[in-house]
Amino acid sequence: MRLLLIEDDPVLSRSLKTDLETAGYAVDTAMDGERGEFLGATEHYDAALLDLGLPKLSGLDVLRRWRAADNGVPVIVLTARDAWYEKVDGFKAGADDYLGKPFHTPELLARLQALLKRANRRHPIPLDLEGVMLDEERQSVTVDGGPAVALTAIEFRLLRYFMLHSGRLLSKSHLLERVYDDARDPDSNVIEVYVNRLRRIVGNDLIQTRRGQGYVFGRKA
Repeated sequence: MRLLLIEDDPVLSRSLKTDLETAGYAVDTAMDGERGEFLGATEHYDAALLDLGLPKLSGLDVLRRWRAADNGVPVIVLTARDAWYEKVDGFKAGADDYLGKPFHTPELLARLQALLKRANRRHPIPLDLEGVMLDEERQSVTVDGGPAVALTAIEFRLLRYFMLHSGRLLSKSHLLERVYDDARDPDSNVIEVYVNRLRRIVGNDLIQTRRGQGYVFGRKA
């Protein structure tokens, strides 16, 4: 899954990006409100982590502009501000959750996971489809009750995205956007490589190829 992190503290931004990528997310970053608002308006993200005290454009204004443009990306507000009325302002502007600084990364990850699960309500917790159970904390998968298989970061991101969008036709370019951040420029053939790896783990029949179109996760009816 692809996240947008808008945080002007360079130390915190680097630290969070590392922690989030370790947890299996692709992360784009912005250091000011204008850049963050632009990325959120022009790119597709599964969720955004938004600081309020940003230069150039405040976090609240970023959020208001997204919601005014009918951009429903789930947003967790990160802020050192602890006044209750500022939290109210954030929720009124369209925030989905609120986390005060300083915070522990495991709490952020738990809130993010819960938010993403709510955004994909039709899916069970944990992800368990077609005999495939994905352990998001350990980044491993079990198939038909067999032993757990550890996944690489890219394998984990790709399988999670497939499972959250089972039955949908997903193009190579779309999948690249979901599993890589904007700092990388991978060849489109890399998706074929990782799809083949996943097929060896979950079975060939679970990831169907639609020639010239992309892939569909799920067994044929």
